[in-house]
Parts: sequence; C-alpha cells; structure tokens
Amino acid sequence: MSGTNQRQAAGAVPDSDQGLAAVASAYQRFEPRSYLLNNYAPPRGDLSCPDGVGPWKLRCLAQTFATGEVSGRSLIDVGSGPTIYQLLSACAHFEDITMTDFLEVNRQELRLWLREEPGAFDWSVYSQHVCLIEGKGESWQEKERQLRARVKRILPIDVHRPQPLGAGGLAPLPADALVSAFCLEAVSPDLASFQRALDHITTLLRPGGHLLLIGALEESWYLAGEARLAVVPMREEEVRQALVQSGYEVRDLRTYTMPAHLQTGVDDVKGIFFTWAQKKVGM
Repeated sequence: MSGTNQRQAAGAVPDSDQGLAAVASAYQRFEPRSYLLNNYAPPRGDLSCPDGVGPWKLRCLAQTFATGEVSGRSLIDVGSGPTIYQLLSACAHFEDITMTDFLEVNRQELRLWLREEPGAFDWSVYSQHVCLIEGKGESWQEKERQLRARVKRILPIDVHRPQPLGAGGLAPLPADALVSAFCLEAVSPDLASFQRALDHITTLLRPGGHLLLIGALEESWYLAGEARLAVVPMREEEVRQALVQSGYEVRDLRTYTMPAHLQTGVDDVKGIFFTWAQKKVGM
C-alpha cells in the first residue's frame, strides 16, 4: 500500500484536500480594495499606453466578441473577484449574465458597483477605453448601464466542487458562454487541481459553447493586502493541454510578457495568457 493509500485508510485527509483547505484558509485574508489598487490603478491600470497589460486584455476580449461567434442568451463569469472589466465587451452579446465568487467580500464589492453605491471602485476609465476600441459610438455611461442591467445575479461558487454553483439552480444552465479571469490558477494548489477545476466549470457550459479564459503565466504568488496567496505556475503549453483534456477546441491563444515597469512587487507574474476555446459537441 502506498503512503497516500495508508494515510487514507487511516482516516487522514488526502493531500489534495489539505491543499484546497489551505487555499480556502489563505483567501480569508484577501483584501479586495488592495487587490484592485495593486492591479487596476496605475501603473498597471494606466490605459494610456497601448502596450500596457490593461489595454492588451481589453483588446483580446473586444476582438473576440467582435467576431460575433461568442453570443447567446446566458453567460457565467467564473470567479469574478472584485472586477467587472472582463464583462464590458460581453454585455452587448448576452442578456443574462451571472457573476460569481467564492468570497463574500468580493461579491459585496461587485454589489457596490452594480448599485452605484458610495465607495464603489471607479471603472469608468476601463469603460471609456472599451468604448474607444469597440468604435461603436457608444458612451461609457451607456456601456455601464447596459452591463448593470444585464447582470442578473451574483452567486457563490467553488470551482473545486463537481457542481461549482451547487444544486440550487439559481443560474440558467447550461450557459452559452463562460468568462473566467485570473481564477483557476490562483485557487489551485497544483496543476492537477487546476485541471479538475477546469473540468468542473466546463459542466456549466453547453456543448458548442465558448470559454474565454484569462490567467497568469509563471506566477507563484501575489499580494492582496496582508494576504500572500499561492498560485500554480502555468506555462502556455500547459494551458493548451488542459483545455484539450477538458474537451475544448482551442480557437485562439495569445500571450503577453509583463514589462519590467509593470513588475511592481505585488506578485512575481511573468506574463498573461488569453484563450478562446469552444466546447466540443458530445462532451
């Protein structure tokens, strides 16, 4: 009997469960506002430089939605965190959007913005930039009104459960599309956990539906206030292989190298990936 089997036979918690419990415990110290300031205020939040990480992410999303292929009735944003930028281009193509996060503090941050309450993070620079690159003549105020109108619910999620949204049926399933930004690699203790999490969220998506996935490359930690959070370091080829293993056709995979002036000490990220993948029919 292997050491792992001996521990399980003795009633010990499997290593994978211990790793997930450690991740969940670490996230109890996550500070949404610190995370937002680290990543979405200048310098990383400076959208005036076209070579910056913010404009790159927004371009990837806008260009993919501009194809007209990623559309439908329902979209689920998996692990929204405290951010909304990832849905600014999506909201013109889906009338029913579900936002999700594991942490109540992040769900509360989202509610502040959706309800236009005092103290909400100001995303107007991002909304203006998306309107500029989409080139439809839409005002940023119209863009934000549309997104607020189309987000129908904010739900708890746990991507490490086979039913990530639970059995309550509060979101319309299966969804026509999924978006997920900086979630799976940031909550998985190892590559195997990342793969299982990807398998789990794939059950939320209809066959033929689309997944837009953004994440960190070769990152092992990041800061969110007092929390120093572990990340599973991903390489481009590992992202591609994971998607194929979960039953996707990879339609597009782009990478961005983080320039030195944006390496600010809040993480050790080397780059970013963006992928557009389509769930194969019959999966």
